[in-house]
Amino acid sequence: MPALGRARSKGGEVATIELFFDLVYVFAFSQLASFFAEHLTGRGTVEVIVMFGGVWWVWNYTAWATNFVDPARIPVRILLVVLMLLSLVMAASIPEAFGDRGPQFAIALAAMQVVRPLFIAIAMRGQQIGRNYAHLLAWSAVAAAVWVIGAFCEPDTRLIVWIVALAIDVAAPLLRTWLPRFGGIDMRMWELTPAHLVERNRLIFIIALGETVLSIGREFMHMESSLYSFVALGVAFAVPVAFWWLYFAHHSERTERRLEEADDPTALARGGFAYAHAILVGGVIVTAVGTEKMLAHPHDETTTVYALLLAGGPALFYIGLALFVASIGGLDRFESTVTASTLAVLAAIGVVAASTGIELLVLAALVAAILAAGVASASWHHRNDAAVAKS
Repeated sequence: MPALGRARSKGGEVATIELFFDLVYVFAFSQLASFFAEHLTGRGTVEVIVMFGGVWWVWNYTAWATNFVDPARIPVRILLVVLMLLSLVMAASIPEAFGDRGPQFAIALAAMQVVRPLFIAIAMRGQQIGRNYAHLLAWSAVAAAVWVIGAFCEPDTRLIVWIVALAIDVAAPLLRTWLPRFGGIDMRMWELTPAHLVERNRLIFIIALGETVLSIGREFMHMESSLYSFVALGVAFAVPVAFWWLYFAHHSERTERRLEEADDPTALARGGFAYAHAILVGGVIVTAVGTEKMLAHPHDETTTVYALLLAGGPALFYIGLALFVASIGGLDRFESTVTASTLAVLAAIGVVAASTGIELLVLAALVAAILAAGVASASWHHRNDAAVAKS
């Protein structure tokens, strides 16, 4: 097989085949949001977390893979097309993953988690990255087997087995894909191109925001044309705008520089992208579900479930964003204080809203106001830092 390694000179360039691959995850996120909207129970929440975890690790591992192999090469393009097809099968199976389509979901997921590292281990054999992926293959093969075994169990058992499978996938990078006799792989042995991974995660965040915008548009289509409906639209739309502003205007732009300057950028990227971004993106999807429910029934009283969606989703986003910034470069005292204060206020408003039963639109407006305050404080802090740096 010809040399397939990605040239570091490509920098943050994202190939069109990678963008094409991401299109399936527009569908996957929509499927997850729809499933969650129809299963707003404790068990439904656990099920959607497990499925989101599986979907996230497939995407995440693929984003990392194209950091090491060149998508411009025909064999790599074929790999991505195969992974895309399997991703489509997995995403289409989400509504019945804990029903009749469990095997379809699990086998597609498992196949991707094995085929990808196997391909790179063979293509890059004799090189350090090939050895790295041989280690990852061992972990992924075990997790894949557990995913498939769970698919043929009864629903209650399936959930437990799939939690174990997801835990194996999540633990692999944390434990440096440790193997008996061989030990683990030092994170410095993964020669990362930070700019590329930064851009890939920006794109998946945009896709998650897209699901929020789609959910707003779907519901607004069915609302009567009135001043009230336009107010509800404005409140709903303010939330993804705030998410975008906080992520791109004040934090994402610093990430690439900090990774380039770091002694061990791969370890920082592992925490900031593989783990923190999962929470951040998950928070956006939860918010999309809450926003859609609010637009469908703006006059309904707030229940505990709706409070968790409308206030809990943004709280998850804030937690993920804080972990992302902390992992890459560290939160300063001001950012830590603002984050803690925002989370406390979101929690308090959620509790009060659920206990008093205020209208969903009122709760959504309060949450939007809190996020707007967060944007304002971040903007002030950013300008202040810039002024200090110039002085």
